[in-house]
Formats: sequence, structure tokens, C-alpha cells
Amino acid sequence: MLLLLSLGFTAIKAQSGEKNFIDRPYIEVTGKAEMEIIPDQIYLNIVINEKDNKGKVVLAQAEKNMLSLLKEIGIDTKKDLSVKDMSSNFKNYWIKSSEIMTSKEYQLVVNSAQTAGKVMQGLEKIGISNVSIEKVNHSKIDQFRREVKVNAVKAAKEKATDMAQAIGQNAGKAIYIQEIEYDNFSSMRRSTANIMVKMSTADALESEAVPDIAFEKIKLEYQVNARFELN
Repeated sequence: MLLLLSLGFTAIKAQSGEKNFIDRPYIEVTGKAEMEIIPDQIYLNIVINEKDNKGKVVLAQAEKNMLSLLKEIGIDTKKDLSVKDMSSNFKNYWIKSSEIMTSKEYQLVVNSAQTAGKVMQGLEKIGISNVSIEKVNHSKIDQFRREVKVNAVKAAKEKATDMAQAIGQNAGKAIYIQEIEYDNFSSMRRSTANIMVKMSTADALESEAVPDIAFEKIKLEYQVNARFELN
């Protein structure tokens, strides 16, 4: 008898208690926000190969010339330049009796497209033409990501408010928010399609003008699904 009374009390309490949030009247909307920012971190890949210099300049001298040039441009080589790799065809020398060639690979980070243009032009002049742009980034990218996510939630609330008011109701507190994982910046960094060279290096050398290199703005885009109580 005591067990039956206990079960009956529990059932009555469940029926008279608050409704689960799924059972409440709600409005579900999608909020979206975007931001475009100009990259301030451009990663250049520079390769010095003794073969490119046709034996006239050894690797050490080419590296010295490069460091001198970068300092003239105003680059802090201790901070922004690093060695990625160094290799040679020494093994192939014994197999093919070919000439031993050594190469050295560097990564240089500059903060503007104009500086990148100066570097590319200057390196071309001193015989270093194996220069490519690896990726772009921004020093405050995490901060901008947070701002865009917050704006996406705000957009969802504004949309819910407008839609609720259209039917004579109000959008109350949020009962569910889901971030939709989407970030096109990650895929953009893996592609060089966002890099546009408006003037070739050869033309720039003839005109003594800095190559006009432009980058697509970094586009951050986020979306959320949200549910708000209908009052």
C-alpha cells in the first residue's frame, strides 16, 4: 500500500510540474553573421638554390645578400624569418656523378601586401626568384571569430523578435542555441586562389615599381540555430 501511494504521488507531481522546454511554445530561427578583414600576416616561402645562381654565388653568399636586402626593407629577420629546411643532392652525386647542389628553404612573415611586393621585387633583383606565398592570416583572428559568433546570436534574437511581433507575441529567453560549425577561412588558407598579382615581377623590374599584390579579404562567416520562448 505504501508503494502504491508513493507511485501515485510521483505521477501527480509530474503532471502538475513545469513543462519540459520541448513542450513550451517556442520560435526557432537561424542567425548568421559575416566579417571581412584585411590580412596582416602574409607567409612567404623563399628557396635559395645554388643551381639557380649557376655556380656564381654560393649558398652562404646568397643568404647574406638576402638578409641584407630584408633589413633594408625594414624587416626584423630575427623575428620574422626562419629556416624551414636545408637539403642537398649529395646521395645522388655518388649514383649519377652529378654536381652537388645545396638548397635552403625559409619562411618569411610580412604584415602587408605592399611589403610582400617589395620583398619579391628585391629578391628577384639579387637572383632569388623561387618565392611563393604560402598562406595569409590575421594577428587578431581569434578575437574576430568571437565577435562574429556573438553577432550571429544577436541576429537570431533580432529575427525571432521581429517574427514573434508579427503574430502579436514576444520572443522570450533562449531555451536552445546551437552553433553550426562553418568557417570558410580554414579552407581559404589552404588555397592560393585568394592571391591576385596585378603586375608581374618582370614588369615591375622594368618600371622600378613595386609589384601591386592584392589579397582577398579574409571572410569569416558563422551561423547558429536558436529557439526562444514565445510569450
